[in-house]
Amino acid sequence: MHDDWAARIEAVWNDDALSDESRVERIDALAVERPVGDPVALFERAGARDSAGLEADAAPLYRAALDAGLDDVHRPRAVIQLASTLRNLGRAHESVEMLRAELSREPASPLHDEASAFLALALASLGREREAASVALRTLAPHLSRYTRSVAAYADELSAGTA
Repeated sequence: MHDDWAARIEAVWNDDALSDESRVERIDALAVERPVGDPVALFERAGARDSAGLEADAAPLYRAALDAGLDDVHRPRAVIQLASTLRNLGRAHESVEMLRAELSREPASPLHDEASAFLALALASLGREREAASVALRTLAPHLSRYTRSVAAYADELSAGTA
């Protein structure tokens, strides 16, 4: 049942012909098939609202999904999406706190780099552009074919205020 439900959720997300309003309605209709308080259903409802630009409606649903105990696949996505939503709602300080907590989790999430990208955005929203650039460069450095150490060192210098 859950695999079929997940496939139907995915089909809604992949249907580019849907309006934002229709996507929210369809996700909500599928969510009621799950038990009340199901964390993944709450997460999908939040994501639909977030995608539709209804961030104020999405935030409490993300929180409810996280509080209900999302699995290791959905939890980091919910943290990143809620942090992004909070930044868009003018609560970048809270976004930074959430993302820093996510980045310090062990074991590291497979979405570690993605969380770093959103941390950089939140820091920039707070006017902390040097720190944001440092986070972005520090995250990028391991993916470079050359100059990894140099870019990492420059990222540290930016963070320290010496670059």
